[in-house]
Amino acid sequence: MADEETFKVVDRRGREQGGESPDAPDVGSSGRPSAMPGRASVDREGGGHAASGAAPVPPVPVQGSIDLQGLFVMFASSALINLGEAADPATGERLVDLDQAKDAIDLLLLLREKTAGNRTEHESQLLEQILYDVQMRYVRATSGNPRP
Repeated sequence: MADEETFKVVDRRGREQGGESPDAPDVGSSGRPSAMPGRASVDREGGGHAASGAAPVPPVPVQGSIDLQGLFVMFASSALINLGEAADPATGERLVDLDQAKDAIDLLLLLREKTAGNRTEHESQLLEQILYDVQMRYVRATSGNPRP
């Protein structure tokens, strides 16, 4: 094994403009050579994105908060729209699609199962209230009883 030859691969793409030495490895903010020279890479330690040699870029803020509660409300809204309890925001019409409503409820149940032990008390209470409400509305819609 000691008599095996070793070789070195040097990627010189895009190096002419930066003035960097062609023999210098492309190192990201983590101090390790990046897998794709010249491209943005994920800084695994900081969680942000970093371009080669650049400071980490903070995450882009999105309107509204993206959290577990928002996800619960999104699926509950979908269920309510498909139960005909709320108007479709795109058309303004009320429609009834019980299959889609059931899918949204099933996703909420899946989230309850998969996030057990990882929710705050407030998130757990909100999820249970939402599930109770949409499940009762689904039962009323499938049994033919009018809304109260």
